[in-house]
Amino acid sequence: MKSSSLKWCILGVFYVCIVMGSVSENRCWDKKYTINSCHKVFCAPWQRCVDGKCICKLPYQCSKNKTMGACSDGTRTFLNYCQLKAAECTNAKYKFSSESPCKGKFEISLKNYVGANTNKAGIIKIKLPGQNKEFFVCPDKWTVREANVVCRHLDFPQGAYSDKLQESILNDDQNDQECLQVTCRGSETALAECTITKSTSLQNTRAAVSCYKESEECTEKQFTCVNGKCIDSNNICNGQNDCGDLSDELCCTECKRGFHCRSDTCIPNEYRCNGVMDCISGEDEFNCTEHLITSADDDDKESNAVNYDIDAEIKLLKESSPSVTCGVPKEEHIRVKRIIGGQKAEKNQFPWQVAIKDGTKVNCGGIYIGGCFVLTAAHCVRSDQAQRYRIIVELLDRLAYDKDIDSFPVKSVKVHELYNPNTYENDIALLEVINIYNEPACMQVDNNLVAACVPWSPYQFKAGDTCTVSGWGRAEGLSKVFHLKWGHINLMDNCSTIYKDRFFEKMECAGTYDGSIDSCKGDSGGPLVCRDANNVAYVWGIVSWGENCGEAGFPGVYTKVAHYFEWISRHVGRQLISKYNV
Repeated sequence: MKSSSLKWCILGVFYVCIVMGSVSENRCWDKKYTINSCHKVFCAPWQRCVDGKCICKLPYQCSKNKTMGACSDGTRTFLNYCQLKAAECTNAKYKFSSESPCKGKFEISLKNYVGANTNKAGIIKIKLPGQNKEFFVCPDKWTVREANVVCRHLDFPQGAYSDKLQESILNDDQNDQECLQVTCRGSETALAECTITKSTSLQNTRAAVSCYKESEECTEKQFTCVNGKCIDSNNICNGQNDCGDLSDELCCTECKRGFHCRSDTCIPNEYRCNGVMDCISGEDEFNCTEHLITSADDDDKESNAVNYDIDAEIKLLKESSPSVTCGVPKEEHIRVKRIIGGQKAEKNQFPWQVAIKDGTKVNCGGIYIGGCFVLTAAHCVRSDQAQRYRIIVELLDRLAYDKDIDSFPVKSVKVHELYNPNTYENDIALLEVINIYNEPACMQVDNNLVAACVPWSPYQFKAGDTCTVSGWGRAEGLSKVFHLKWGHINLMDNCSTIYKDRFFEKMECAGTYDGSIDSCKGDSGGPLVCRDANNVAYVWGIVSWGENCGEAGFPGVYTKVAHYFEWISRHVGRQLISKYNV
């Protein structure tokens, strides 16, 4: 059995990987990500993530928790907002109108102004369910995000133009100072889903829209949205959803305005520290001393125009979504900040690390991911010889077994069906152990074993991130290692410059540019673990292969686990590894 070891990368090689970021960015745009691409954004509570796409749940799959009942335009009542939105996915007539009991239809009209086409442009007027008065919309805080929702509500699916958002009101309307302040997230299909409060405005302008209709091919100075809409190139990566499908904000190496998520997405500044995680790695809610005040609270003159609070409803639905507990050790250890290698692990420091015993020898490591399942490299095991293997947990020293250490016989071995032993493509396998205790917890009975989280998006971590590898691999000079060791290494963007056509898309390479570090630290099949902003550990890579052990400039190559989320979930069940609503 080949036991591949980790290699490291010198500064020069690391620099080459970083400057290739622009190539990566272009590839990202080519993938045409949208608001329904769960590799880049969280799915809504009425959706789930399958193969990188947010697809609709059936209404009965929604949580039954609620702050309100929900009514559609056709006055049909649903238990909650989630169920209505799930129904709307298959039938557009179930557009949200009000909370239950139903009070009538939420109506929008466009009031003509000079030069406006009344079919698609005008000053907005709203009639709330159960009320006779029509309200203008206040011009301040009115952005393309809200304008897109209005046009979508009026059956213009591509949304609105980014300009013409305010227009002067006629003389006979200037005495009407009362207006509605509307704030949207941008993904709504009905304006009734936005936050709506009463306010006043002394300005002689009111919120307006000019809805977008399909036009000719975009010019060189324009950006082509995934939905076909043309926007000014200056409006991409500005934290605003100008496209309406968010495709202009999902491949941004930096943000002109807004908050930059590490997954290279831009979100509005007001989403930072608002109590809801919008970046898939959670950094928008990290290091918040206090949450930002919402728009509904920051003006004493404003009061609710409707009785419901959609934001509170969505927050409750998100909190109610099933979530697995993973990636957090029961006993946290102090983490060394500098990049080092060869540190001896402490007991329970890596509670997802397991050893795979093949006959009488430990030749490979593995990663516990929950239930009765362990991830490892395909080249470590054979699918038809499960009886050869045993999984050992909480092992620190291969020569000094603790009497309390558990070991589990292996029930089955699932090697990826496209594994190529010549190229190490798809070098991943799943081991299912026998549930010797006959307990639902399976492997987590009377021990400190903790599952590592399984990443669902290849953008959760990126080049330059410092992650941790652990194992019993050989040390400098190829001497044997008996005590579990670990080291910090850096992810690299692309190693095709080093390994040429031997490096494939579903591989990840990592190393360190500190030449003083020992080079062979990890065993094949063992974990490369990265932590998100909330310090939750994800198994980002499986130690796969490398060459020239101990020679600078040859980083280790890993199986990139995020690319195999669907494959893993098909074998173990999505509920076992879904950290969030995926």
